[in-house]
Amino acid sequence: MRSDETGCLVTNPGETTSTALIIGASLLALFLGALDALVMSTAMPTIVADLGGLHLYSWVYSGYFLARAVSLPIFGKLADLFSSKTLFLISTSLFLLASIAAGCAANMPFLIAARLFQGIGAGGNFALVYIILSDISRPERRGRMLSLASSVWGVSSVLGPSLGGFIVSYFSWRWIFFINVPIGFLSLLGIGLYLEDRRDKPKDVKLDFAGGFLLSLSVVACILVFVAGGRHVAWTSPQIVLLAGLSLLAGFGFYRVERKARNPILNFAFFRYQGFVIGNAAPFFSSFAIFSLFAYAPLFIQGALGKTPLEVGLGMLSLSLGWSVGSLVLGQVIHRLGKRRAALLGSFFFLSGSLMTLFFSLQTTMLQCVLALSLVGLGMGFVTLATMLVVQDSVDAADLGVATSSNQFFRTLGSAVGVGVSGGFVTGEITRALQDGRGAEALADLPPDIFEQLQNNIESLFQSDIQNALPPSMSEVLNQAVVDGVSTAFWIAFGAALLSLGLCFWLPERKSG
Repeated sequence: MRSDETGCLVTNPGETTSTALIIGASLLALFLGALDALVMSTAMPTIVADLGGLHLYSWVYSGYFLARAVSLPIFGKLADLFSSKTLFLISTSLFLLASIAAGCAANMPFLIAARLFQGIGAGGNFALVYIILSDISRPERRGRMLSLASSVWGVSSVLGPSLGGFIVSYFSWRWIFFINVPIGFLSLLGIGLYLEDRRDKPKDVKLDFAGGFLLSLSVVACILVFVAGGRHVAWTSPQIVLLAGLSLLAGFGFYRVERKARNPILNFAFFRYQGFVIGNAAPFFSSFAIFSLFAYAPLFIQGALGKTPLEVGLGMLSLSLGWSVGSLVLGQVIHRLGKRRAALLGSFFFLSGSLMTLFFSLQTTMLQCVLALSLVGLGMGFVTLATMLVVQDSVDAADLGVATSSNQFFRTLGSAVGVGVSGGFVTGEITRALQDGRGAEALADLPPDIFEQLQNNIESLFQSDIQNALPPSMSEVLNQAVVDGVSTAFWIAFGAALLSLGLCFWLPERKSG
């Protein structure tokens, strides 16, 4: 028995071929889920023009995101109890059926419902792909294997927007969903024919339905707080207070239920393990930071610096590709570098890039933006891969699914909280900057409908009709207001990056459970 170039145990050439096909099929499924969100951003204006329902625009994204966040930990636990192959076939089939339904949508509510089921399938795929890749590789070679999955995100970030624009321009927006079917079928075929479970699963299983319901309720309410709070409604509004209370109450109920469940979705005994706690907390804060930059660096580049959408795309591509390159590079050297040192090095890169953003101004060049965002992405690639391996090492092999999905879940939760918190502060700062001093004087030249639109959706600065409608006296004031507002997001991201670095010092190098 030997180890091939991917780090998998193989005994003969036939097994090497089947392993390669499993890897390819798994990465195809991950590619579908990653591409889906990126293609949508290009196609949504056309979809709204065709189906109407502009007031429901954000729910096409939010519904998918919420469903994905909820299904991640549930599928992770199910993978420890049932066949990963069966679960993968179910989640991928659900994603494909929902894609067909979305492509056939005749109105916006139906499209949102289809996106909810797409999100459930995508969450299952995101959890199961990493679990399957971990199952078929030796523990000491797992880093190299999982780094392949991270490269998929880089490829998706390059292809997604351009592919979406091509499909919408030359075919129909419906084909951004229909194109999932042939690719997904290849993934189903590869997993269905070649994957075999390599972990023993319990024979007597009692599903934790109460825990699943309470966890879903708590997560949905929590994410809605940060999606809506500070932007659509005030943080102190009755709706936000009610959602926060519901999230806390459901979370407490989940804790009580899990302590008595025979097969809990999340065994709270894992929180006694330093590797599990720190390995999930560090990527929570790094995701908090990087997705704040994903959300508001484009606003700075286009809204403050006045760069073109192509230049904005270049800046954000450096962030995505830096992430992918970081994971791929670390996958090759982590067995020599060590997980803790890798996480610390990545956190240092991350913090350095975040520090550079604090000095962004109206005189900042695109080269400075690309350098800062590349450093952040490179650091994120190191942190996410190293901490996932630490979390996997902190539990027994029988709980690999929960460990893997918990790391992805905390990253997802961190991204939602980060964008929500930063968004509230950015909107508030820009509004204050426009109402004080020179901003207040320039408002007299700004049409009321445009100011109201900027208050409700500051990202509308991207729209060419808004840019063209701004009077000359307003442009400089508005650019500086954007710098002031987005700087708060940069400071918040820097603080979160600093916390992530501090936590990485506490990561254990070896198994702590």
